[in-house]
Amino acid sequence: MAAWNRHVDSVLTGPQFAVLSAVRAYPGFDQTALAKAVALDTSTMADVCRRLENRGLIARGPAPHDARAKVLTLTDDGLAAFREVTRRTRKLDQALLEGCPEERRGEIAGMLNELGALWEAVAERSEI
Repeated sequence: MAAWNRHVDSVLTGPQFAVLSAVRAYPGFDQTALAKAVALDTSTMADVCRRLENRGLIARGPAPHDARAKVLTLTDDGLAAFREVTRRTRKLDQALLEGCPEERRGEIAGMLNELGALWEAVAERSEI
């Protein structure tokens, strides 16, 4: 978290970046479907989207098939922010792995991603 805050973005959180990434990959999808894609519960997703919308990074509107559903799209500012944060995350990834043998960096990054997913699953548990 400290490295993200210092080198990537001190305001945009990891979950917010995940939502920006999903909205960019699936423009016009509804908020509930994208919540599943980024492994957020619907109330957390609504909060994240409200914050992103307040910052002018995404737009929410009614879905054509269901007026109760909200579809998400990136704004121009959202696309610019996504591109800049992506550039910074790539530099951070390189810095975090620079001490690892070059031929094993892909493998190590994959293991770290798997470990992160496992930790996220533990964090979501109501009891341990």
